[in-house]
Amino acid sequence: MDFEFTQEQQDFRRVLRNFVDREIIPVAREWEQSGRYPTEIVQGLADLGLFGMTVPEEYGGLDLDAVSFAIVFEELSRGWMGIAGILGSHSLSCRMVAMHGTEAQKKRYLPELATGERRTGLGLTEPGAGTDMQGIRTTARLEGDEYVINGTKMWITNARFANPLPVICKTDPTADPRHKGMSVLLVEQGTPGFEVLKDIDKLGYKGPESCEVLLDNVRVPVENLLGGVEGSGMKQTLSALEWGRVNIAARSVGVAQRAFDEALEYSKVREAFGQPINEFQAIELKLATMATNLQAARLMAYWAADSVSKGRADAATGMAKIFASEAAMEAAVDSMKVHGGYGFSKEYEIERLYRDAPLMSIGEGTNDVLRTVVAKALVSGRASVG
Repeated sequence: MDFEFTQEQQDFRRVLRNFVDREIIPVAREWEQSGRYPTEIVQGLADLGLFGMTVPEEYGGLDLDAVSFAIVFEELSRGWMGIAGILGSHSLSCRMVAMHGTEAQKKRYLPELATGERRTGLGLTEPGAGTDMQGIRTTARLEGDEYVINGTKMWITNARFANPLPVICKTDPTADPRHKGMSVLLVEQGTPGFEVLKDIDKLGYKGPESCEVLLDNVRVPVENLLGGVEGSGMKQTLSALEWGRVNIAARSVGVAQRAFDEALEYSKVREAFGQPINEFQAIELKLATMATNLQAARLMAYWAADSVSKGRADAATGMAKIFASEAAMEAAVDSMKVHGGYGFSKEYEIERLYRDAPLMSIGEGTNDVLRTVVAKALVSGRASVG
């Protein structure tokens, strides 16, 4: 058993870590609090080629393995979790196009998506449907050589920049089972009826916009049907969401790492009753627990990434996402406790980490729903423990 990164992965992580330390950490707290969009950081991500993480090399991408993909999200989230979000849905949608798109769709979109000249997102969540993807109500009716889309999407990351935005909709609302009537349509910016209504104000996850999107009689040419075949939308989306859970697990590790780092450093300089607080057993126990859970979460995240590279891994990615996201929340709370009153101040990083951590237990499927996914995989024999 080898728990080490390859030399290439170690070098890649070093480049990312230097970028985060130099370009993200010094400005994250100020830009997050002011609501400033991280334009310069986004350009840095493009310069590193990270918009092409899941784009095949023949279309100009990096075509990263799943473990290197996870490294990106851990390192970026250590600096500012919101920045990782800009790449998150973009990378999943690029993977959908690369895996399921027609050759014409790949040639049209992937080269510019790989450089960041184009960006994309994932038009999935709706006001009444999120983790229950089959509950979407957005419809696409075929009229001649065009689909006419009507519906509303919520919480869409990169909505103001996505071009195209893959929109999951029902091309056959009467299909039984429901997933057989779901398809993905690639909607380009500027299409009449496609409107980003507002940015949703959030507790955390600042940096990228999360928007409400209205699709009012949006006409999309039939050649923008992903893969050219109706009824494959559920399968196409789920194939990307496995990588999405690796993304969230790795982000969780990054947040937990930063929360631990902040707690450890603060415990060395803060004194109480004439001695550093890290000499008190109560603080020692918190630091030891945080470090233990952090390392366990990291091992699970990269185990899940390795599992994804070998085939279907809904149980592994579900387990990793559940455990790592809850470890991140616990680390943020314990780090705040170590900071005491200062942890409640916006002058310290832990306040931001505390607000960012809960998203990971919600994104890419809530943890409670994912527990049922894991259980079904175990009962069916698709997955096992031990």
